[in-house]
Amino acid sequence: MVFDNKFIQQRIEKAELLKKAGYNPYSNDSKRNTTIEKYLNVNTDVADRENKRNENRHYVVSGRIKLLRIMGKATFLKIEDESGMLQIYVARDNLPEGFYNDIFKKNIEVGDIIEVSGYPFVTGQGELSLHADGLKLLTKAISPLPEKFHGVTDKEIRYRKRYLDLIMNTEVRKTFKIRSKVISLTRRFFEDKGFLEVETPMMHPIAGGANAKPFVTHHNALGIDRFLRIAPELYLKRLIVGGFEAVFEINRNFRNEGMDATHNPEFTSIEFYWAYKTYKDLIAITKEYFKYLFEHLSLPTILPYGDLEINFELFSEIPLIESLSSIGDVPSEIVNDKEKIVEFLNSKNITVKPGMNLGQLQGELFDEFVEDKLINPTFITEYPVEISPLARRSDENPDITERFELFIAGREIANAFSELNDPVDQLERFEAQGAAKEGGDDEAHEMDRDFVEALSYGMAPTAGQGIGMDRLVMLLTNEHSIRDVLLFPAMKPIQEKNDESD
Repeated sequence: MVFDNKFIQQRIEKAELLKKAGYNPYSNDSKRNTTIEKYLNVNTDVADRENKRNENRHYVVSGRIKLLRIMGKATFLKIEDESGMLQIYVARDNLPEGFYNDIFKKNIEVGDIIEVSGYPFVTGQGELSLHADGLKLLTKAISPLPEKFHGVTDKEIRYRKRYLDLIMNTEVRKTFKIRSKVISLTRRFFEDKGFLEVETPMMHPIAGGANAKPFVTHHNALGIDRFLRIAPELYLKRLIVGGFEAVFEINRNFRNEGMDATHNPEFTSIEFYWAYKTYKDLIAITKEYFKYLFEHLSLPTILPYGDLEINFELFSEIPLIESLSSIGDVPSEIVNDKEKIVEFLNSKNITVKPGMNLGQLQGELFDEFVEDKLINPTFITEYPVEISPLARRSDENPDITERFELFIAGREIANAFSELNDPVDQLERFEAQGAAKEGGDDEAHEMDRDFVEALSYGMAPTAGQGIGMDRLVMLLTNEHSIRDVLLFPAMKPIQEKNDESD
């Protein structure tokens, strides 16, 4: 950052003048003894006193100045810490001689972080405030805050300068506190269920665990390329082979794909694997998990999401093929006929990639005609085996798998299945995926011979699930862009953006 702005230069000069006057503008000896929230909570009774003050109580609070109104010998200001906002009354005669006129009025500005000591009182307008008898500058802000007291609204600024967004928009801080609580509650829920939290590699020799395009990096010491993980699945299942019966991991995944309202190159998920269970057990625990979240977050079971209302008491289940006709209005006579599906999609001006198999075409129908209609929580089950390379085949119908995806508000929130533990079947599916990759599908799953070997030692019947934490938080906070629930979302470089606009 180049400090060439005249207003920044003026603030730098004030910081230097403070140093020369013997005041450190970056003090590190705060004596704060309470937060603003606690101060406001414990002093509500002051309003009931005859003189509406209590000079026997003494507090030291700290925060950033958000509003400053100087009126000659006295000043009203508002400071904010993480917990809330507090009005401060500063009078010249209550501070050391000369401090108010020579130091405070000339050098203290909106954006500075200060420490104030004093006692509680209630103003004539009925606002619980603090009457200052001491004031100290803790941090001199040399960049002025935006003029609008009520926040930063430009999304480019909000995402690129999240620190400024957090300073100016208190609602944003609330969103990220909810996100943190969701992560914490998720961890507690699965630990209470007997799951073991584990950590698996972020750099993989093979881009496995999902169909996605990976990021590639290079390991200098080994002289080989590595892939940032697109999913932890294959490592977690190795742990089930090793004898752990219930494991989970909350961490980042990376996919070198497009960015939009629901996709960021790096995102957070929980994946958990549960031995001796099936995907039907996962449906049950997922419902229980949502109930747990709603109770501990004190959320109503009917939540607004934009123009929608989502009823989290109305979970439903429907097989994928059935949903094409009953929800997507696709003619039932075409859903199992490859040629007819292609003809139908073409009639709707939907481009079909050459060489798509029946399962892929059924998935295309679902994406186009069903997904965005799934508002209340819906488990779509029985996915075609061609688009489920890691899921167990159904014993009743080998063309489908014991898999579900959970959709809410027209978006996928979770993916789960009874895991494939037949090493021969797994090898054949990897080989089919390899053929698809050679045919031009750069998202097809690569062969992982070590994983197949692990399965050959025997993996107990297991069910596994992944839940996208970012999209879940979006739902719970009524946010409609993934960038609004990521502290530091991926952004185009500023120079690149400027070039595009020229």
